[in-house]
Amino acid sequence: PRPVSNGMIITYFGKQFFKVQHGDTVLAFNPISKDSKSNKGSRFGSLVAFSTTNHPDYNGFEMVSHGDTVPFEVKGPGDYEIKDIFIKGIMTETALGGKKYINTIYTLALDNISLCFLGCVKNGSVDTAVLGQIESPDILFVPVGNEDLMTPGEAYKLAVSLEPKLIIPMDYDEKSLKAFLKEGGQDKVASIDKLTIKAKELAGREGEIVVISS
Repeated sequence: PRPVSNGMIITYFGKQFFKVQHGDTVLAFNPISKDSKSNKGSRFGSLVAFSTTNHPDYNGFEMVSHGDTVPFEVKGPGDYEIKDIFIKGIMTETALGGKKYINTIYTLALDNISLCFLGCVKNGSVDTAVLGQIESPDILFVPVGNEDLMTPGEAYKLAVSLEPKLIIPMDYDEKSLKAFLKEGGQDKVASIDKLTIKAKELAGREGEIVVISS
């Protein structure tokens, strides 16, 4: 018999740093490096660690190695398979602090829930060719408060164009989050400490914003 799923647990540590866990499988997205000026972050061991952009705010692989647990590092475009998790990395171009970078959008499925992590995606960099590779994810992670990338309004417009069931904002401050929620007509959404979700609970949900506090 298949083990009973307790669902996927998503925890947020600030900037774009997330821990996504299902059973013993732990994924880390854009861990904050100790060289980052944000001084946020956390330490834990992960099976796979993703970095969308080679910048100290988003490439702290050293923060998600713990004891004998050293993650498989995914840090660029391409197709990957790690322990039956199929990952697609889609290349886009971005800029941070006036400097050009490659940003990789990641899509994958875990526990029958499809995820799309946009990373440091810049407004206008997601063209139809990129959109065609992203198939209506169950959960979409979108940056809403990084002025280098896009305004909260542009972030919301991009998010709904991808037709996700749930939208998780990241890289936000109080002001940008408020503007993003207003754009979505969901300004009464209260933040939660972490999200625990099962695939069956996603049925019928459409473009619902979920705010996880860091």
